[in-house]
Amino acid sequence: MEEEPEVIEHFFGVYLLYCMNPKYKGRTYIGYTVNPRRRIKQHNAGKKHGGAWKTSKRGPWNMVLIVYGFPNSTSALRFEWAWQHPHVSRRLKHIPKKKSSQKTFDFHLTILSEMLKIGPWYRLPLTIRWLDHKFFENYHERISPPLHMPICYGKVTNCKVKHTQKINDDILLQESHLLIKESLMFCSLCGSSVMEKNSVTCVKPKCLLIAHLICLAKEFCKDEMILPIEGTCPSCRTIVLWGDLIKKRNGCYQDFEEINSNFSSDKDDI
Repeated sequence: MEEEPEVIEHFFGVYLLYCMNPKYKGRTYIGYTVNPRRRIKQHNAGKKHGGAWKTSKRGPWNMVLIVYGFPNSTSALRFEWAWQHPHVSRRLKHIPKKKSSQKTFDFHLTILSEMLKIGPWYRLPLTIRWLDHKFFENYHERISPPLHMPICYGKVTNCKVKHTQKINDDILLQESHLLIKESLMFCSLCGSSVMEKNSVTCVKPKCLLIAHLICLAKEFCKDEMILPIEGTCPSCRTIVLWGDLIKKRNGCYQDFEEINSNFSSDKDDI
């Protein structure tokens, strides 16, 4: 029985293709997508069907790895460009050039592993997902991201962010949230008024935290960096990833009862 793919909201991914054609075997391609299943079909169908000219008529291609969790398409596209051009990117000029004896695929993994450890990418809530089991078994140890970035295996698919909230049996809780939303809100941290569009709330459904985005960022930042990785909610004391807070603010997680953000676990296709 075929395994069901994991469904991800607000999906922006950067992927690595590996050519399975014996004539071109070993060739690779790095790209960006919001829909991995559609994108691999386009690559294998050719340029006339939306595939890239570099992969056209050289298939079949196998999408073996994808990195996602970027806050928007701009962030993902910058990551894609840097991965494609490591010696042009000012952040990656310290990496030695590819040796003639080194396989291109291996070199791409070396670059990726290094990118995940440096700014600005090391602060993002990224997930590294292997899509091919054979590649996962042979190469998963070649990538060593920060502890808050999981490495996993399995199919993945995107879905549009749903803007309709799930019906909750707790009517009183719904009414209290509605009153808070429609009334004048005050930041839990600085005490001044805050507009909904400038506010952020906890990922825990029953947590009443409402704060300015900048106030919570300052609360979470412990190392003088502008963008935090994670922090403790000042209201419910839950450890949450900053990326999960931003995803919820963008409309994700509305159908979820509760999100566990502990470490247990930036256009269309081009």
